[in-house]
Amino acid sequence: MVDLKKEQKASLAREHYRYSFAAKFFFFKMDLVTGRKTTPSKAKLLESLASIPYRAWETRQYKRLTCKYKNEKLVDSAQDIMHWGREAQDNEYWHLLVINEKMKEDNMKDAWYLCRFVRCLMVGTWAVLSRIMALFNIRRAFLFNAEFEDHAEHIYAQFVEDNPELDSQPVKSELVKQYGDFDNWGDVFRRIGLDERDHRNNSFVYCGKPENVVKYEGMPELPLLEEKGK
Repeated sequence: MVDLKKEQKASLAREHYRYSFAAKFFFFKMDLVTGRKTTPSKAKLLESLASIPYRAWETRQYKRLTCKYKNEKLVDSAQDIMHWGREAQDNEYWHLLVINEKMKEDNMKDAWYLCRFVRCLMVGTWAVLSRIMALFNIRRAFLFNAEFEDHAEHIYAQFVEDNPELDSQPVKSELVKQYGDFDNWGDVFRRIGLDERDHRNNSFVYCGKPENVVKYEGMPELPLLEEKGK
């Protein structure tokens, strides 16, 4: 069983990955729109964007399957990426639902940047960029996602640290209980942060940088093939 508090502290203690200029610019633009402080609204926006790259990769892999179906090694690799991507995007969608439940429970309104126009503009732009990265340099797309997920892991760890009252707020929502069995909201957000670490780890493996994987007791099995990013 995973010690969520231990892993949250490990996330806080570990330095951020050394982000590329593109990732730093992306995070800067996000902070410019949402503010530097992590709020439930900001987390909802992050989760709205988080699943998009996985869908872009899935589209690319379907094209590979159609065009090169006779290449068994490539087919195996493509199907593996698609299987992982589906699980990851489903997980990111759960995060969005769970955070929305917390905001409903607290009678908290969405921030201005979650209005339909702004959200659709950001989601649409990110979808186009994700498709372009997946098409021209899939390994770089995996690496950018690893940077995104590393950033998200640290954001959630800090969010719980900054809001200690979450540990005294019991989980009552049946929807959240479908996501996981948690006693309090602090552990819910710790688990979300750990999910982001899992996504980070897998992204580093797929982009060919397994040395950046952060292991922990009870973590899911990582992909083993070396040619996944091609």
